[in-house]
Amino acid sequence: MVNKFLHPAGGAETYTFKVGEYLKRQGCQVEYFGMDHKENVVGNRWGLYGDPVDFHKKGIFANLVNPFKIVSSPDAREKVKRILEEFQPDIMHLNNFNYQLTPSILEGAEEYRKNKKEKLRIVYTAHDPQLVCPNHYLYQPGTGQVCESCLGGSYMPCIRSRCIHGSFARSCLGALEAWYWKRRKIYGGLDVIICPSEFIKGRLDTDPLLAPKTRVLPNFVRPVTGKKKGKGSYILYFGRYSREKGILTLLEACRELPDIPFVFAGGGPLEDRIQETENIKNAGFLKDRELDQMISGARFTVCPSECNENCPFSVMESIMNGTPVLGAIRGGVPELIRPGKTGWLFPSGDRENLKNMIRKIWDSREPEIFSESCAEVQFDTIEEYGKKLMEVYKGH
Repeated sequence: MVNKFLHPAGGAETYTFKVGEYLKRQGCQVEYFGMDHKENVVGNRWGLYGDPVDFHKKGIFANLVNPFKIVSSPDAREKVKRILEEFQPDIMHLNNFNYQLTPSILEGAEEYRKNKKEKLRIVYTAHDPQLVCPNHYLYQPGTGQVCESCLGGSYMPCIRSRCIHGSFARSCLGALEAWYWKRRKIYGGLDVIICPSEFIKGRLDTDPLLAPKTRVLPNFVRPVTGKKKGKGSYILYFGRYSREKGILTLLEACRELPDIPFVFAGGGPLEDRIQETENIKNAGFLKDRELDQMISGARFTVCPSECNENCPFSVMESIMNGTPVLGAIRGGVPELIRPGKTGWLFPSGDRENLKNMIRKIWDSREPEIFSESCAEVQFDTIEEYGKKLMEVYKGH
């Protein structure tokens, strides 16, 4: 199992750890490769890890080595090859690796395949559209607009729009990384690309090298913990407090609906803006049972994303807890919501439409009616997902 972070950092890490745990329960031998970090919770028996690389570090060109590490990492390539030679696995399952481990790890895998003549199936789970979009959002942070300009393989738009953290230097590095590995056709070494949504598959399929390898396998969701609460008198947003998640648009709608109570659960750079809004209670970051209780107690939840979401856990977790979702028409969100059954859809970024829909839903009985429909929906558990993943591993 390969992922740049081997400590809890986000959805890709949760996926990596849960899949690894499932495989071990099935009797598989599992080792991990990622960056060295003091908080790592998994690892490998040889103590081989990639050197820490911080793509977010300010003054990145002050260290002349860092730019090259972000594009290519001979260190990661050699360490991956050594682990493969020692471990001789049947499967190499990649998750997030760009900018830290870099696609150099695929070079190491190809050298292992060639030198040892060993059968090694390489599976990649596309947690985002990184392989076709250098900033992995299909979104311009500077303008707040969805953007698919790089899908044709020209990455100059990334530089012109400073798509990576609003930085010219980082955007140049991101574009260089994408161009270099596309020219090398490195992703031709992948045997299969697991896409959690039809949306992500469609975007990756714009690259002729990737299209024959993609297949859709929606994410699993953790089982609901504890007894479901009765519906409370609040609307819930849970997730990251950041612009691309549609928080600014949602905050404007909240302020124009002062009689409606909202609860936000999560954290992020816009936390101060949330604290300033009188009808919003900031519950902070919640986990598992606490989060389930908060979700099941809401009349409905809101997923206002303005970036192209893949297969958001927040939507699935809400429905699993019997709480309908008002979701933005963006990315993979519409694939998860059945309008008139498990929720509603609105045009992403449309504050007036969002505000009016919140008011209409709040004043209606629809949330209670839709809650019954939510109970009929089933998403895969890790066990069900794991069985399908094993078939992918076997090439079926």
